[in-house]
Amino acid sequence: MEENRTKYKTPFEDRYASKQMLYIFSDTFKFSTWRKLWTALAEEEQKLGLDITDEQIQELRDNIENIDFEYAKEKESLLRHDVMAHIHTYAKVAPKSSGIIHLGATSAYVGDNTDLIQIKDALSLICKKLYNVIVILSERAIETKDINTLAFTHFQPAQPTTVGKRLTLYIQDFIDSFYMLENINSNMRMLGVKGTTGTQASFLTLFHGDVNKVISLDNALAKKFGFTTVYSVSGQTYPRRFDSEVAMALSLLSLSIHKMATDFRLLAHMREIDEPFEKNQIGSSAMAYKKNPMRSERICSLSRFISNAAHTLENTAATQWFERSLDDSASKRLVVPQIFLAMDSILELMINVSKGFVVNQKVIKQNLNRETPFMLTEAIMMHLVEKGGDRQQIHEIIRVLSHKVMLEIKEDGKENMLYSYISNEKDMNITMEEINSIIEKENISGMSNIQVSNFIDDIVYPLKEKYDSLYFSKDGGDLSV
Repeated sequence: MEENRTKYKTPFEDRYASKQMLYIFSDTFKFSTWRKLWTALAEEEQKLGLDITDEQIQELRDNIENIDFEYAKEKESLLRHDVMAHIHTYAKVAPKSSGIIHLGATSAYVGDNTDLIQIKDALSLICKKLYNVIVILSERAIETKDINTLAFTHFQPAQPTTVGKRLTLYIQDFIDSFYMLENINSNMRMLGVKGTTGTQASFLTLFHGDVNKVISLDNALAKKFGFTTVYSVSGQTYPRRFDSEVAMALSLLSLSIHKMATDFRLLAHMREIDEPFEKNQIGSSAMAYKKNPMRSERICSLSRFISNAAHTLENTAATQWFERSLDDSASKRLVVPQIFLAMDSILELMINVSKGFVVNQKVIKQNLNRETPFMLTEAIMMHLVEKGGDRQQIHEIIRVLSHKVMLEIKEDGKENMLYSYISNEKDMNITMEEINSIIEKENISGMSNIQVSNFIDDIVYPLKEKYDSLYFSKDGGDLSV
């Protein structure tokens, strides 16, 4: 039996996440980044006067990608320490540099700084995909801003809205999350070189008490890896609160996405909206006619996973002892990559659904016509009062007729005949022509279409002007899933 079929593999690898996000959390990315950090440390220490040769640095550079993972695995099994195992593995292919690899550093230098680099790259990818969801949904909102549809409160028919207006409710939440995630990413700090308890004592010794050189080393490394600054103070690790902050932001986004996906599942049940459905796609192994909203269902499932996983990082942040403890390690290894892989999977699905969902206007109109006669009775009543009718008498007649019609709809499956009954009621003094005239004048969805246009102009366009480079078409990317 093939080895890869006898071991557990995460579903993110084969079913859900993109190659880009999987690479960010791969062993290749992680351990090559360790080597980049060791190389950068040696480069900056040399600049600051330590006895490190150009030949040693070149040897480190030449072997960044030359990783013998099997040898590292053997060493870790023997030493029970992953960082030391990889130091030995690096030294094996860079023997002249053996003595200066990891000089002055502790494990958190490569471990924590790599974690932060992975999070930074992962946030950038999430922001890019979320931006594209926002742009695509905004285009769909403009396209559907004039399509009247039933709105619901308590999942009961309420005053109509438009399809496009409903989409802006989702987009608004997504934009708030985009700015939150982008702000976290832009203001990330590197751990830098802080030593075993955050005092930088080992580096102060290396530089013979020269405080400025220690500070310079910290800042130079941060700049080298794309960070604007370092943590001013820390224990051995960067604050685990940051992991929780990232997870909380992703969890908030997942809540908003879950809401949209749930609405789409309900609308699919009502046959008002269909997900994209491929030519040969099967909805059920037993019921051949089915077209299930499987993408939205998967989105909801993965969103719940993120919300629950985020609590683990909250607990981890709360229970760190003094300058560090190691009970964070296992949960971080599991949770941090997986919340990003889950969100990446969700956004891949969201791009597909947002591009391809089908609005069934005839069904929407049927559902609307079944309910709007009840909603427009107030306009009819006001018209009759203006003609001299008694408001209370008119109200009572409409109440009785409305209940009659509702029973006919529920018990006999009849169409809504309320307008006809009102026009035939002698005490109402109104013709069907008058009723039609009132209906035509009545704007049943209020300012919905205007709100969509204003929202796009005032909220979406400024976002697009600032972040237009994130749109996939700008770099030849593919929006398909």
